[in-house]
Amino acid sequence: MPSVVSPLLPAYLGVDVGGTSIKIGIVDDAGRSLAHGKIATEHEKGAADGVARILEFSSGLLGEAGVNWEDVRAIGLGTPGTMDVKEGKLLHMPNMSGWDFFPIRSYLENESGKPVAFVNDGNAAAYGEYWVGRGSEHDSVVMITLGTGVGGGIIMHDIALHGDNSHGSECGHIVIDSGPDARICPCGQPGHLEAYVSATSLVKRVQEKLRAGEVSSLSSLLTEGGSLTTLDIANHGEQGDELARASIIETAVLLGRGITSIMHIIDPGIVVLGGGMNFGGSESEMGKIFLETIRQTVTELTFPVLAENTIIDFATLGSSCGYIGAAGVARKYFGTTS
Repeated sequence: MPSVVSPLLPAYLGVDVGGTSIKIGIVDDAGRSLAHGKIATEHEKGAADGVARILEFSSGLLGEAGVNWEDVRAIGLGTPGTMDVKEGKLLHMPNMSGWDFFPIRSYLENESGKPVAFVNDGNAAAYGEYWVGRGSEHDSVVMITLGTGVGGGIIMHDIALHGDNSHGSECGHIVIDSGPDARICPCGQPGHLEAYVSATSLVKRVQEKLRAGEVSSLSSLLTEGGSLTTLDIANHGEQGDELARASIIETAVLLGRGITSIMHIIDPGIVVLGGGMNFGGSESEMGKIFLETIRQTVTELTFPVLAENTIIDFATLGSSCGYIGAAGVARKYFGTTS
């Protein structure tokens, strides 16, 4: 999209790598997106090819934004999977095997001639909300992204917490069930939050209830040979289906338990919920019920002062938060305010 504002320079290039697509944007010094778009990841071609296409696509975005490459101070790069942030190296990239163990920071720096800030994609998204999104009025932000999996990011006083081993802020892997029948997380370990509150786990729990004979209007989707999605569950919940509503509320309670543990450790100013599974967000009945149930659960389990003072709300930047946040991290380390 073309720029509609006069850019406050310097500008930053933000890159948010995903397994299917890579979101790229030109962001100015005030955190405004001047131009953005996305390209297919095509991970099977390897990381070097991906970097080449990122830079090629970025050239077009610069024209749309009305800025020159010389106006770009630095690049912010957010990636999924495991990584070594200090070394600037990708480690294991699930579903992106062509990118495993690639020294992506130094390679991108060499190819672009710009310094690169390297960050986990969850922390990039959290930094976007912290910088210019829902968390912009707070000194500390926890962001939890709900989608196929459960991502997380933690920003404390302008610092993204990635830890000594680059595995910090993994909110989806806190343990909420230590029982012998705990659900298995996609990472292979039992009882993790992701095994209970991701879109994948919600669909699985609903399917289990339907197979057990519980009555629901969702049954028609399966008998007609269709697949079940969280959007289906949200829509049927809006229409009054009890199984759908109960499953969404159950998800909210479980997420509230996880958020309580995070709050007791971090004591953030705000917990922001992002990702594709928000049940319509604050604009829908189910979204409001989902959020209020989380808040009620936290109130029941946490210290009164935390329940009273910690905000829990939906994110506001949508799918732009990753590349905006990556650009913000680049600004922090290489910008005029660094």
